[in-house]
Amino acid sequence: MRLPTAFFLTVVCALGALLPGADAARPNVLFVLTDDQRWDAIGLGGSKHLKTPNMDRIGREGVHFKNTFCTTSLCSPSRASILSGMYAHKHGVTNNFTEYPEGFKSFPMVLQGAGYDTAYIGKWHMGEDNDEPRPGFNWFVTHKGQGKYFDTEFNINGQGAKVVPGYYTHVVTGMAEEWLGRERGDKPWCLMIGHKAPHSFYFPEPKYEKSFENARIPYPETAFMLEDKPKWITERLYTWHGIYGPLFEWRKKSPDDSPEAVKDFEAMTRAYWGTLLSVDDSMGRLYELLKKRGELDNTIIVLMGDNGILNGEHGMVDKRTMHEASIRIPLVVRYPGLVPADKPVVVEQQVLTLDMAPSILELCGAPALEGIHGRSWVRLAREGDPGWRGSWLYHYNYEKQFPYTPNVRGVRTESWKYVHYPHGDGTPDRHMAELYNIEFDPEERHNLIANPKYASVVAEMKNELARVMAGAGLTAENDKMPLDEGIKSELPDAKIR
Repeated sequence: MRLPTAFFLTVVCALGALLPGADAARPNVLFVLTDDQRWDAIGLGGSKHLKTPNMDRIGREGVHFKNTFCTTSLCSPSRASILSGMYAHKHGVTNNFTEYPEGFKSFPMVLQGAGYDTAYIGKWHMGEDNDEPRPGFNWFVTHKGQGKYFDTEFNINGQGAKVVPGYYTHVVTGMAEEWLGRERGDKPWCLMIGHKAPHSFYFPEPKYEKSFENARIPYPETAFMLEDKPKWITERLYTWHGIYGPLFEWRKKSPDDSPEAVKDFEAMTRAYWGTLLSVDDSMGRLYELLKKRGELDNTIIVLMGDNGILNGEHGMVDKRTMHEASIRIPLVVRYPGLVPADKPVVVEQQVLTLDMAPSILELCGAPALEGIHGRSWVRLAREGDPGWRGSWLYHYNYEKQFPYTPNVRGVRTESWKYVHYPHGDGTPDRHMAELYNIEFDPEERHNLIANPKYASVVAEMKNELARVMAGAGLTAENDKMPLDEGIKSELPDAKIR
């Protein structure tokens, strides 16, 4: 019996789809990581002053994860969680001075093992005094410490440190463009770019120095709504991390709580935004390069921040706390293999830094990391996920080098947030806890912890915190943390600012 040609072709195609290598080319990965970018420091996040058309384009042609959070609002712990899919207590990077553990799996290691050409260019920020190549990358460029906005000393793939003249954002973008132009055959690639911007000290490139000079930027109203807040927040006002302190040296004489000193706060904020204009330019350059190379639609483009930043909220600057401005970050992803570019998606559910590793590996068809805390958001973005998380754990340990924030353990649901501050020796907390209905009070104006009306909510949230901690492998017995030595007014060592 002679089979029709159409039937024969159908069978062949079906069989071919089952054979190894028959799928479309594995996607490339361009992961752009900013440092201390708040969720609203992007046009899609609702900024009134800052316009970021190139960042926005990634979300408008892909997915805007509207409610994305870091699980530790501190650079090194957050970066380790992005790489590993694990909470800080598990990967062990609980401060800014600890290396990513040797041999500890990361998603770039997995991609490298799966045949990807991998590279990291820019601010690594795990191990302050180490600028040598790290595992998982075929090409590695970084520097010691924070780096500088102008003329940073880079170690290019272990060849030794040398000053590379120019503005940091454009220098690393140029290095990225050069690396992308290298011959690699048909191997897929994964490139991570670590920007310094918009981390303090904020210095825009000259053309953007005056971009926001007409913007009036008052202290947030919540800076003066501290009556129902823990006392440590008031004590922080005049420190390195308070609005009356040096403001990352934008205020030359401090502390200063005079009304006219808001001019220093304005100058700091304008400079913060100015650094992000250069990042937006970088995103545009990279987008156009991928388009020119014919790789745009086969590349997973990710832009996200490592953690948020307090900009006057509750009288604070910097991060570390569990307040919304500290923990909420931007995340946009463009990849037509995830959602079509002409049918963008906005995801409202809570997504975490922990979720990046499993999501990227799934999109790349690579082996999954085992025993992690994060989960892939691929199904969530494509069709919704009824079983998606409804709550999660926040974890921060007191730092002697920056003694302006207590130990923090908290839980956030879609409607509520409960935060407490353990002393570190098993004795009762020394600080008042915080409870917010973030559904109706997103700016966290009213701490409801002492209101008898919400006693049952407090009890429920304490139980939920215990549940998410246990789910992450933390109990009262094994949750080790430093002793809270209190809020101190001394400035941090200049070498680690």
